[in-house]
Amino acid sequence: MRIQANGSRRMPVGLIALTLGSFGIGLTEFVIAGLLPQVSRSLAVSEAAAGWLISGYALSVAVGAIVVTAATSGMSRKSVLIGLVALFVVGNLLSAVAPSYPMMLLGRVVAALCHGSFFGIGSLVARRMVPAERASRAVAVMFAGLTLANVLGVPFGALVGERWGWRATFWAITAIGMIALIAIAALVPGWAGAVERAHPSTASGLNGLRVQLRAFRSSQVWLTLAATALGYGGMFGAFSYIAYTFTRITGFSSADVAWLLVVYGSGLVIGNVAGGRAADANRDRTLIVSLAGLAVTLTAFGLLAGSPAASVVLVFLLGLFGFAGVPGMITRVTDYANGVPLAASANVSASNVGNALGAWLGGLAISAGLGYTAPLYVGAAIVLAGLAVMTISARRASGRPSGGTNLGVGDPADSALS
Repeated sequence: MRIQANGSRRMPVGLIALTLGSFGIGLTEFVIAGLLPQVSRSLAVSEAAAGWLISGYALSVAVGAIVVTAATSGMSRKSVLIGLVALFVVGNLLSAVAPSYPMMLLGRVVAALCHGSFFGIGSLVARRMVPAERASRAVAVMFAGLTLANVLGVPFGALVGERWGWRATFWAITAIGMIALIAIAALVPGWAGAVERAHPSTASGLNGLRVQLRAFRSSQVWLTLAATALGYGGMFGAFSYIAYTFTRITGFSSADVAWLLVVYGSGLVIGNVAGGRAADANRDRTLIVSLAGLAVTLTAFGLLAGSPAASVVLVFLLGLFGFAGVPGMITRVTDYANGVPLAASANVSASNVGNALGAWLGGLAISAGLGYTAPLYVGAAIVLAGLAVMTISARRASGRPSGGTNLGVGDPADSALS
């Protein structure tokens, strides 16, 4: 039985609840960057050890996205989302009260375990709440919370931390998580998160996992995951060292970096919304254009990094093109995987693997003495590889629409798995 999506042109209130959840989870990911000095002093650990509160979180996201989604495959998606936000609340509560570094790290890991699955499963729920032709826009609305958190996360953490201490920041995020939990429970309709019990992909245990893994036989799924990892890797590999580029090459002061990051974050927000709309019209073309635009932007940034005016424009375009492909990548991988939640979560894992790869390669380039513009060129090369993968994937695609479809377990397309 196919469950009908909301045909109204208005944004479903359940989608707003998911956006609030993504905002809270995004804050948890980004806020720590502005708090590391305070945390390291308070818990008496080195800067390197404090850095594990960031890298440990990212690794837990990559692992948790797959494991948690697989373990909950037979459950109501709404119930799973509520459980994931509850896990998020527990993790941030542990961080807020942590008496020691190991407890703080545990809190970060617990909070991270919900991250990938929330965005993977939440994107499937979001797209079921709207007509099929607005699927990518629905995903973009949900991810708007993450992009806003990217803009506000570091300054929010720094402001609250400076005024009331770093623990107050995690208390505030815990409160946001509680509000999101209540909102999702009250506002997300049960039918949007329902699964078809008769369908094999929702079976519990090993059988259900086998069916979900069967979706990964599709070469299009793997090509989309590869394009996601390379696109993200190129952008974040360059972005990881952008403060050095601004201060050592462009000539901005350290104080200028904060507002420059807001410019970048503004590009993320606009790119996310515009990319979602464009992907609903022609998804593969949108993904190719966004990757090509990102490669050109990174190359131009490397060449023009000495110009303050050009750098401001280019860091905005870095965010815009960097996030314009996110909604389309999510809907593309889930469509070719016939709607199984594991594929959507795998896309989140792929982006985090790409982040780690890009940052590592960018760091190697700096260590090799190539200068602080080197990560921009390395990022451009990684994105060009992603563009090649996406172009090949688009040319090989057949029998699927270029826009989104409103897949959900129980939809006709899911029967291809049985």
